[in-house]
Amino acid sequence: MDRSELSDIAHAHHPVAAPVSPANVRMLVDRLVLPTGGRAVDLGCGHGVWLAELLAAHPTVTGVGLDLDLPADVAAAARDRGVGDRVRWEQGDAAGWADGAFDVVLCVGATHAFGGLDGTLAAVRRHLRPGGQVLLGDGIWEGPPSAAAQAELGDWPGGLTDLAGFLDRARAHGFEPGYGHVSTLEEWDDYEFSWTGSLVDWALRDARTHEDRDQALAAAREHRGAWLHGWRRELGFATVVLHDIGAAEAGQR
Repeated sequence: MDRSELSDIAHAHHPVAAPVSPANVRMLVDRLVLPTGGRAVDLGCGHGVWLAELLAAHPTVTGVGLDLDLPADVAAAARDRGVGDRVRWEQGDAAGWADGAFDVVLCVGATHAFGGLDGTLAAVRRHLRPGGQVLLGDGIWEGPPSAAAQAELGDWPGGLTDLAGFLDRARAHGFEPGYGHVSTLEEWDDYEFSWTGSLVDWALRDARTHEDRDQALAAAREHRGAWLHGWRRELGFATVVLHDIGAAEAGQR
């Protein structure tokens, strides 16, 4: 199995591919302000949950979900929320993709696609209309990391910073942080148990071959070990509404 198939299986019981509860997903997208008939794009949309909830909260808005590896069930969340007629799914690389300017750009848990936080902040601006908003989610350090956590996450694309550094880098790119949410330990544990548990369930009940079974179990065990012995209580996740104020204004502050 390739990495994409393993990820699809791992997120079977937690289609929000980030340690954020469904209630907090709805709360965050409700904080966004869009004009009547506005447009939204989700870069790295995964299973489409964030975009589906945004469209449900803003009934005149249309959206585009873009991902390099669209899951087979990508349309399910939008269909379940009754917004399937207002969304278009596209498979492709956001680096070379263009479809005009959007009022809101979402990018949650997908900064690796742009080489890290700074690359993501530059990328979302290319798709954002002047004065628009971004909903951005990325990992942060909750405090000074231990050697074990650094060993497990030292290759995080672009490097990890703390919450203050995350927001400072957003401001340096011309964005003013508005409302935000830092994932709780409960959200993290639910996400990680769902991730590893979904792989274990599939391996023991639905695996097609012994090789697939062993591969899924190995992935679950490796991830569980890194989480419990590495980053638990140290790796955080922040999801923040960013307002475009322009690079020139940001530089004056």
